[in-house]
Amino acid sequence: MAKILITGGSGFIGTNLVAYFCSKNHEVINLDINSPKNKLYLKNWVKGDILNLSDIKSCFNTFNPEYVVHLAARTDLEEKKSINSYSANTDGVLNIVEVVNSFPNIIKTIYASSRMVCRIDYLPTSFNDFCPPNLYGESKVIGEKLVKEKAKHDYVIVRPTSIWGPYFEIPYRTFFDTIRKKTFFLPKNYNPKKSFGFVSNTVFQIEQILFASKENTEENYYLSDYPAINLKEWSNLISEEFNGKKTKEVPIFLLIIAGKIGDILLKTGWKNPPLTSFRLNNLITDMVYDTQNLEKLCGELPYKLENGVKITTQWIKNEHAKSV
Repeated sequence: MAKILITGGSGFIGTNLVAYFCSKNHEVINLDINSPKNKLYLKNWVKGDILNLSDIKSCFNTFNPEYVVHLAARTDLEEKKSINSYSANTDGVLNIVEVVNSFPNIIKTIYASSRMVCRIDYLPTSFNDFCPPNLYGESKVIGEKLVKEKAKHDYVIVRPTSIWGPYFEIPYRTFFDTIRKKTFFLPKNYNPKKSFGFVSNTVFQIEQILFASKENTEENYYLSDYPAINLKEWSNLISEEFNGKKTKEVPIFLLIIAGKIGDILLKTGWKNPPLTSFRLNNLITDMVYDTQNLEKLCGELPYKLENGVKITTQWIKNEHAKSV
């Protein structure tokens, strides 16, 4: 049994990770400014802000963790003006690094970055090759560089790709909901491959990285299911679970028009239109990352694509039933 401190354990991946580690009888503390989504784990929650150094030190001093998983971050893409609005991803990372540096008994720390340190159509030549598409991505680049420059402890940086599953939110919850409402259409003659990850596989991968010896781990990993899935198969599985039929396909020009309408709606204040040009580009572009090092470390994943879809659609059905 290990003592594991998770920052951001009230977020999407964090909610699943707290539950997973608790199911393995580890001692788990969730340091988060927000209360847990899953109220079963209120007892594991310590309210704290990663931008407040005293909050972090108090939690670490009280719990004295052996392992740290740093997930806390600002994850939306809405900020367009100043990277300072993403200080949780820069100053917050630096605070965690400095505190972990002062706890030599901590065995390993995982820092969560993002696949958005590079734009979707850019294939980096190494983990030090960056091409962020927005301020959020830029903030994650800064966070990675701070870890590599300042950390004096054993660490691994992980880049979650596009992770989906219970407790998720925008954008992939929107994707599932549009399919459920029969308002999602596949672009005809497009079937891109995607390095996506079902969250229960993601938490399994984090566990394998966290407890592997330093000799058997690398400095960086993309977190994704493997092999990459194709969009048509994934969307059809979701549609069959919700509606008993496959997703309809339409000519790409209709989706381009819908995306431009979504762009206009965004500018008028609509926070989450069904489709935008940005989302459409993501939809039709291949996004495949090299996961060979992850596969070597983790081996076979516990959940197949079909299992993940069934679990996720059932969770959505349950959530929808609660709200009506």
